[in-house]
Amino acid sequence: MSTKQTPVQITAPLAGIWRKTVDDGAAVAEGQVIGYVEAIKLDAAVTAPAAGTIRFIVTEDFSDVSGGDLLAELH
Repeated sequence: MSTKQTPVQITAPLAGIWRKTVDDGAAVAEGQVIGYVEAIKLDAAVTAPAAGTIRFIVTEDFSDVSGGDLLAELH
């Protein structure tokens, strides 16, 4: 029987400019900030919903993202 879990998808909370605060492959704790989406001088923190390892989908800082865009997966 396999114990492999389905990755948890982490999405942008709103449209703006993406900046990550941890590296790809980093081990993170539940609630840890993994990046920010900045829109009109507002920084919306993007946090890990659970503990795990981050695999970024949007890897470049200062990338334009839309609300709901997939930013990373938590494994």
